[in-house]
Amino acid sequence: MTEPVILVSDLVKRYGEVEAVRGIGFEVQPGETFGFLGPNGAGKSTTIKILCTLADPTSGTARVAGYDVRKQRDTVRRNIGLVFQDTTLDNYLTGEQNLRFHADLYGVPKAQLAPRMRQVLEMVNLWDRRTAEVATYSGGMKRRLEIARGLLHAPRVLFLDEPTVGLDPQTRSSIWEYINDLKKREDITIFLTTHYMDEAENCDRIAIIDHGQIVAIDTPENLKASIGKDRVQIAVNDDQTAIAELKDRFGLDAAISEGMVTFNVENGEQFVPRLFGELTAQIRSVSVARPTLDDVFMSYTGKTIRDAEATAGDRNRAHIMAFRRGR
Repeated sequence: MTEPVILVSDLVKRYGEVEAVRGIGFEVQPGETFGFLGPNGAGKSTTIKILCTLADPTSGTARVAGYDVRKQRDTVRRNIGLVFQDTTLDNYLTGEQNLRFHADLYGVPKAQLAPRMRQVLEMVNLWDRRTAEVATYSGGMKRRLEIARGLLHAPRVLFLDEPTVGLDPQTRSSIWEYINDLKKREDITIFLTTHYMDEAENCDRIAIIDHGQIVAIDTPENLKASIGKDRVQIAVNDDQTAIAELKDRFGLDAAISEGMVTFNVENGEQFVPRLFGELTAQIRSVSVARPTLDDVFMSYTGKTIRDAEATAGDRNRAHIMAFRRGR
């Protein structure tokens, strides 16, 4: 059996009283595109920092490319590439100069540098812009250059932390074309974090993480199939009455999501006429959708990613206000 390229067991990370990662464990096989899907503040970036040796775990173990992230930091770093959420390029240097600086840091042999640089720049369609200052690049071009930089030293694992955050939909789609293309050209494993459902669909397997815990791991298709029900959303004049009646009359658990009463049910289109006939709350609108990864997230956590991020934002603001009051 092939040895996992990433192996995590009982991983915990605390910041004071805050437990950002809560005893997670998983494996990633060579050649996989493995996604960490969850809202902001769920523990995705903390995990990736530990795996890239940028943060120490409080407890537990993690091995990347066969090496312990705490005991063999330098060896782990030589075997990985990393694209951060925020750009770390030098805007005053050209694209080529940024890559040469990276090559020096990683000890890329001079005989290999020129052909390798051309290979990765052509892969992300930036060869013709290599002599231009990065300050003249668009956001999408900078992200592509960072991916090229992360590949320059031929790592075994490429970590992408929210690789398309802040980019417009068209540029996001373009970035994913390059990511999928590099999988065909490079013998590499990709580990990415995201809170975009459409990005997660590109992964071979997904780990859904919420509040520092992994709640499900499988392929996107298997995760959606595990729900087996349609998602129904209704706008009514009395949310709480509708939720109570759905429970009492139909045995359905409903919740408020994105401002609408939301629940899962088999054969949703056939169920809707019963709603109009038996629900006392006045229905203003209704929508039915086949299972999505957002439904999977809601099934395991009781909320959508959008709602979870709103809650996390409120929690973070509360922490900041408490900190300020205590100063």
